Amino acid sequence: MKRLLLRLLLGGLLAGTTLAAVARSTPTPVEASMLVTGTIVVAPDGSVSSYAVDHPEKLPPAVLTVIGKNAPRWTFRPVLLDGKPVLAKASMSLRIVATPMQQKGIYAVAIRGASFGGGASGESISKDIRTPPRYPVGAILDRVAGTVYLVVKVGRQGEVEDVAAEQVNLRVLGRPFEMKRWRKEFADASVAAARKWTFHPPVTGAHANDPYWVARVPIAFNIRAVGGPSPRPAYGQWQSYVPGPRALIPWLDEKQLAASAADTVPPGGIEPLGSGLQLTSGLKGS
Repeated sequence: MKRLLLRLLLGGLLAGTTLAAVARSTPTPVEASMLVTGTIVVAPDGSVSSYAVDHPEKLPPAVLTVIGKNAPRWTFRPVLLDGKPVLAKASMSLRIVATPMQQKGIYAVAIRGASFGGGASGESISKDIRTPPRYPVGAILDRVAGTVYLVVKVGRQGEVEDVAAEQVNLRVLGRPFEMKRWRKEFADASVAAARKWTFHPPVTGAHANDPYWVARVPIAFNIRAVGGPSPRPAYGQWQSYVPGPRALIPWLDEKQLAASAADTVPPGGIEPLGSGLQLTSGLKGS
């Protein structure tokens, strides 16, 4: 199979058939997705009081429709203050996925994953020293781009006690053995860099005295030609990629990972696990 750089420009609902053509020509799953951010307000009983997405004018109508259909029906574990349920507001990050259907030019749009805040400032771990990893030489030579989603375990002094690559998504399609090698190169480089990171522990809130903290951190590897356009899509634009398998992390309770998808953290962001609003209803389809 000839290696193929996945470049997908979609307008309106989804214009063009690049993704569908690639998906039909290979057993390797290819998706298009975007990350939508915003805020959500949850009532004391756990129902959604209101929500807002950032820059709705930049989002395709189909994306606004699927969010509008599902978000009002979500339910959350009530937030307690001094033992009493209260109104709570949090940041919201949604991974929207477009999947090609059998009929040419038709796509199913759905919310695949979501995360809802990490608590107020000072109530969860935050970034301190985070030197980026070196780009693997083999991936540079092969012109490969991708994103690694790490899970880090942070100790009481802010040091990284353990780290693992949960998922590696590629923006290049190749032979199975090539993609396996690229994923390993990206994962190894990311894990090696993360072992030297430090974080600020929480100083207040329910988790301030925890023995350790766990968080997701994405690392994007992008190749940009001199004078060329940015490899990162603008907000509201689709990006095509090959999703990697989700790895089991032996030192972590799988319930923590199951609470949200690996790839709902914005680039440069951090998602503390076990904090923030806890969804109890599921995303309820597309």
